[in-house]
Order: sequence, then structure tokens, then C-alpha cells
Amino acid sequence: MATIGETAYYVRSKNAGPFWVTVDIFCGDKEVFEKISASKSVSKEKVAEVYGVRSEEVKIFYIPNLNVIKISYPRLVPQGQKYERDMHAGQQYVQISELEM
Repeated sequence: MATIGETAYYVRSKNAGPFWVTVDIFCGDKEVFEKISASKSVSKEKVAEVYGVRSEEVKIFYIPNLNVIKISYPRLVPQGQKYERDMHAGQQYVQISELEM
């Protein structure tokens, strides 16, 4: 079965302030957007499981005009804290990319 990373046009993560991380899934076209949007891997529960946060804290935004899905979740530790390992959150997209559709 294909993964989100193989299906989407582009997946990235980025810093969304000192307390949040955002993962953007650029789908490329409407068909892929609808397919990924319907996936059980793009749910608050699954994102919470993958990143170790509570599902109530996960935010998912579907932007059909742009064929983009935006996922935001709280950092486990604040940006810059001595145990924080990805200051710019640039590597956090990998977990979402590897989820099966």
C-alpha cells in the first residue's frame, strides 16, 4: 500500500512558534487531496499517536482551494529547551510521510 509521502506532491514540517509544529501536505490536485483527506492516517487520533500528544490538542485544517492539508500539534518541549532535538521542526514531517494510506 502507498504511503502519504508517495501519494502527495510534497510534505513538509516547520516551526509554528515555540510551542507548536505544523506539517503541510501538498496534494497537487483534487483527486489526491480527496484520497489523502479520506485516509484514516490523517486523523487527530493517528497524529496524536504518532507524535505522543493528546488528540484534543491536534488541529487539522483542510484547504480544498489549494489542495493542502495542514496539521498542527503541540511540541513536547518548547523550542530551544535543552532537551529539544529539532529546533526548526524540519524533520517532523517524516512520521506523517511514512504512514500508509
